[in-house]
Amino acid sequence: MHFPWIRFTFLASGLMGFGYVLMKTTVPTEEQLYNAMSPDLRKKVDAARELRLAREVEMKKQEEAQSPNANNTDPDTLKPIWASPPRK
Repeated sequence: MHFPWIRFTFLASGLMGFGYVLMKTTVPTEEQLYNAMSPDLRKKVDAARELRLAREVEMKKQEEAQSPNANNTDPDTLKPIWASPPRK
């Protein structure tokens, strides 16, 4: 029994291409979606963005403070916690 691989490949590629073109023509961009929102919903979205950005900045500050290159002169703080001997 012989399977028509060439015809199957072209049909599958055509179907995927059609789906991609359909998606690109019908799905709005983020800017279009934002512009279509009501003003009160835009305010909520902007507040959520600002909150997320503030959290990211705070997280970045924490990461920089905890990094080994944070001007720590104490060599014990540069070691991983598992490297220290167990306490009795």
